[in-house]
Amino acid sequence: MHSLSDYDFVLPPELIAQTPLAERSASRLLHVAQGGLIDRQFTDIVDLLAPGDLLVFNDTRVLKARFFGVKQTGGKVEVLVERVVDNRTVHAQVRASKSPPAGSTIKLADAFEVVVGERVGEFYTLLFPADVFELIDHYGRLPLPPYIEHAADAFDETRYQTVYAKQPGAVAAPTAGLHFDQALLERLRQKGVGFAYVTLHVGAGTFQPVRTENLAEHKMHSEWYTISAATVDAVRATKAAGGNVVAVGTTSLRALESASQSGTLQAGSADTALFITPGYRFHTVDRLITNFHLPKSTLLMLVSAFAGYDCIKAAYAHAIAQRYRFFSYGDAMLLTYTLTE
Repeated sequence: MHSLSDYDFVLPPELIAQTPLAERSASRLLHVAQGGLIDRQFTDIVDLLAPGDLLVFNDTRVLKARFFGVKQTGGKVEVLVERVVDNRTVHAQVRASKSPPAGSTIKLADAFEVVVGERVGEFYTLLFPADVFELIDHYGRLPLPPYIEHAADAFDETRYQTVYAKQPGAVAAPTAGLHFDQALLERLRQKGVGFAYVTLHVGAGTFQPVRTENLAEHKMHSEWYTISAATVDAVRATKAAGGNVVAVGTTSLRALESASQSGTLQAGSADTALFITPGYRFHTVDRLITNFHLPKSTLLMLVSAFAGYDCIKAAYAHAIAQRYRFFSYGDAMLLTYTLTE
């Protein structure tokens, strides 16, 4: 059984990609193959997938979820919307020198006031005066990951969003999907690769490192997902025909595996706090396209469960030596599920 320190590694800070490349599909791709590690370009994904394979994308859309505001007392606050509960209510992180009490108001973006409701765990309930999505879109700021050092600009507002983003609700992008542009999607479609979609609204917890050395003591953050009957049908048809189900990103994989806990994929919506570590048996996903993940993160544990701990350790060492770009705006890898004991 691994412990937290087994998932630490030293990353030269200059390998953390601060900005996206000029072209989405210009990234590099590390193909983690049975024969070893192969350095490729992301556009090679067309050659690495077969007709009849199914790509499963997460079509969540990143909200402009960050606000700066002022409490009734005049104190400054920073608000990060974590989850939209309904069209007037959100759960949010609130950073302030003193916690705002229930019943007080916060003026956001110098434009409108929200009422502070009850605490829900580490989050505050905030009541908006009008449609949440409209106010967020009009007044909010795009929340880039904590390791990106510049404030979001117009380029980020386009590039920290997949080209197929549809369902608003995430506070972080499903970053493996950022490598796909329309031209690459069309090449895959022409090859006979199928497309299906899930929605998982990525929460800010995705960036939180695990802090307990004993992984069994870690409390996983919860995220909402939904899987349609059409996606379930596409997955079953792919499996029946001998094709591979290829998750685009760990968020797509978490949604698919969360909905497969009975042993087979089921349609529906739910919250998931599924924590995947080595020893987990995958039910649905055969291959995974993913970016490189933070040290000591739950996502590094997930990919180690999928491709094997030693395999991932070697892949990351290779990526660092070969100067791959890391994290949200970085390069990608293609993994195949390897059942390990």
